[in-house]
Amino acid sequence: MSLRRLSNASRSLSANSLKDRLNMLTTAPIVPKVATALQANIDFVPARIPRKRRLQTLAVALWSIAIPICATLFLYLCSFPPLWPLILVYHVWVNYIDNGPENGTRSSQWFRSLKMWTYFADYYPASYGFHRTFIFAWLTALLSIAFSRREADLPPDRPYVFGYHPHGIIGMGALATFATEATGFSTAFPGIRPHLLTLASNFHIPLYRDMLLAMGICSVSKRSCSTILRAGPGSAITIVVGGATESLSAHPGTADLTLRRRLGFIKLAIRHGADLVPVFSFGENDIYEQMPNEPGTTIYKLQQKFKSVFGFTLPLFHGRGLLNYNLGLMPYRRQIVPVIGRPIPVIRSENPTLEEVMSVQKLYIEELERIWNTYKDVFAKQRTRELTLIA
Repeated sequence: MSLRRLSNASRSLSANSLKDRLNMLTTAPIVPKVATALQANIDFVPARIPRKRRLQTLAVALWSIAIPICATLFLYLCSFPPLWPLILVYHVWVNYIDNGPENGTRSSQWFRSLKMWTYFADYYPASYGFHRTFIFAWLTALLSIAFSRREADLPPDRPYVFGYHPHGIIGMGALATFATEATGFSTAFPGIRPHLLTLASNFHIPLYRDMLLAMGICSVSKRSCSTILRAGPGSAITIVVGGATESLSAHPGTADLTLRRRLGFIKLAIRHGADLVPVFSFGENDIYEQMPNEPGTTIYKLQQKFKSVFGFTLPLFHGRGLLNYNLGLMPYRRQIVPVIGRPIPVIRSENPTLEEVMSVQKLYIEELERIWNTYKDVFAKQRTRELTLIA
């Protein structure tokens, strides 16, 4: 009898203890704790921000999610049966008729000049400068860009191949400089028709492809490069030379370039008699933080395996968010200055020899290094090491 009473008492005690614990859990201020943790680790955007800065952030945010927006909009349009005939025509046009990604004829000066792109460029701010051939434009106290007079120009009587370095995570500086009029490219270089090149897979995304074409962006295929350069004097292409491989080396404060083994764009320039123009973009690697992925680490091996299977890489990076400053996939608001160097004339040859290619590459690297050495103390003050050619 005493054992039964003791058992009942222990059960009652256990039940009461469990009930008390449940009450503590349900009444504990979980939300305030979470809020406190978020406030301690996330730097939220203040409530009052100038309207212009909000528009700049919105422009960058819209571009960052342009692919899912366009894909979602297209799927939404597909849900309306009356639109199916038009969608079928669009499908036929995109896959069997339109050669826009290969010839660059879909570029729209109106679209490139939209106010949205000005906000996009001012977010960093992003603009271009000139080396040697041009007098460099210095920053004002408000970090806006002011251009002074030019000593010379890129004559529009020949084609050009711009080599853009470094790739960065996405290449925001290349977009602002060569795919929009936000930095005044056409005003500075009248008669030059720039075409930024990207992966052909981007032109398989409905609606998004049409936006790229309106910006003058084309495929990076050999056929596209040759077609554009043969279009006549003033035709220009911009190749982000380092490609996907270089994006894995995009860490703040560094300038590690994949360049020595990249001879294709030099051969292309020689075959078409196009002047080579090196472009070094200070700050391109600073707008995102990337996880440590030095060669030999597990992350590096996984990224290389991913690239070998899918043809592109997947940097593990983070930036800021729309409502905070340190968590998200938007780039940080850090200055980008692509410096356009002196053009390197080449002698046209249908079948350039290795010696000819290496000779031009030597001049190209020298000009790129000269740009770096001239402006590193102005635009790369926070660098952790010097310009390095890693491959």
